[in-house]
Amino acid sequence: MNIIWFKNDLRYTDHPAMAMASATGKPALCVYIIEPNRWAQPDMSDRHYDFLRASIIDLNTQLVAHYQRLYVFWGEAVDIFNHLHQQITISALFSHQETGNLWTYRRDNEIALWASIHGITWHQPPQNGVIRRLRNRDGWARAWQDYMTQPPAPTIIPPHPQGLLITDHTPPPTIQTAQTRIQAMQPAGHAIAMQYLESFLGTRSQSYSTDMSSPITGETACSRLSPYLAIGTLSLRQVYQRTLLQVHTLNNAPPSPAITAHKRSIRAFMSRLQWHCHFIQKYEDDPRIEYQSLHSAYRHLDDMEHDPDWFAAWATGCTGFPFVDACMRFLIHHGWLNFRMRAMMVSVGVHHLQLAWTQCAHHLARLFTDYEPGIHYSQCQMQAGRTGINTIRIYNPIKQGYDQDPDGTFIRRWLPELASVPNSGIHEPWYYGHAKPLVDEKIARKNASSRLYAIRKTAGFTDEAQRIYIKHGSRKNRSATNSKKRP
Repeated sequence: MNIIWFKNDLRYTDHPAMAMASATGKPALCVYIIEPNRWAQPDMSDRHYDFLRASIIDLNTQLVAHYQRLYVFWGEAVDIFNHLHQQITISALFSHQETGNLWTYRRDNEIALWASIHGITWHQPPQNGVIRRLRNRDGWARAWQDYMTQPPAPTIIPPHPQGLLITDHTPPPTIQTAQTRIQAMQPAGHAIAMQYLESFLGTRSQSYSTDMSSPITGETACSRLSPYLAIGTLSLRQVYQRTLLQVHTLNNAPPSPAITAHKRSIRAFMSRLQWHCHFIQKYEDDPRIEYQSLHSAYRHLDDMEHDPDWFAAWATGCTGFPFVDACMRFLIHHGWLNFRMRAMMVSVGVHHLQLAWTQCAHHLARLFTDYEPGIHYSQCQMQAGRTGINTIRIYNPIKQGYDQDPDGTFIRRWLPELASVPNSGIHEPWYYGHAKPLVDEKIARKNASSRLYAIRKTAGFTDEAQRIYIKHGSRKNRSATNSKKRP
């Protein structure tokens, strides 16, 4: 019997793995496995689990309407597949290639070995523009474009096995994981995801290019599709091709300043769809970047000593930098924050407070409902200045406040203790009797910059940086090639 193993692909449209299983003409068992050891990892939290459960329920409802169903099992994947194989004899396993965290990478190695031992063919088609066993980035952008413009996988749902008597191990409503339960989670499900997509392309994207940098305007102007892409409620190809239709609509609309601005915003959004896979590709090529600086010259900083009280202050929005603290409290409440502010949070934690970038990354991962490991760790390393190939960016959190929240509306909403501070002092309230930040901003930024640039001057730094660029840098030229093994 065929098994379709759902992971971060909780949909039945544009689902290449399901399409491959359907093409065999055989019935299939649709399976999702909730793995306790995965949920015990430092990047996972109950807010991810809550969004997952809602997404599973939604997918099962859709499958039942097509005379299928989703069996949810609780346990480690090898144990579950052994259990199923003893009952129904698995002939083939179908699942998408997954670029999860380092734990899922190791689990997939175990499943590959298990399938090989039992003579089970494991089919793993890609579901986005990430290329497995990529040697370097030559031609990657062209390959990405080719995948995104291919027709979506046909929506054919294989029949449920007749007379099947099997009981899934439905998990309890809660699991043992980090407790960060969200207060305002985005609703889950395919229909909701489509509503977000249509509202964004139709109206909300009109000011995307100008409004995405501020958490105030970005809350509406950003697509807010990231949780659905992370869990797989929508495929990236579905979003890309629907966006192409909107481009066509705008190109055929009567010219006007509004249409010109809207087209500019849509182009900016489309470039970020490619960025989505660009950063996941880095992680696919080297999953160690979850725990280790990409450039070895920085690795002595990975586990450096830090002040636990400073980490607690940063993690709860109590650093004394009003805009930073407002952003952290907003994130804790909503499970989402716009891209520029995510970068600022990492920058302040790693550079100003000298916290370990891995600890900051895991904390933020637990808070983001849209946590996508490939994007998350690549971005955290880049903002922490650990890649060796990207420009070092150290955000001035006070300036960011002046730029993105000039009258302090956002700060006052999330830091009510500053409600009485006038506009002239809202970004530096220590001049009005409030506590000073944990560090002097200017001195801390200067020290961090000096430390990072000094490392760049060490012997052999440039040579290694060039090797990193060949493997991970973005460019458009020769064809992509493959060499590295992965299941």
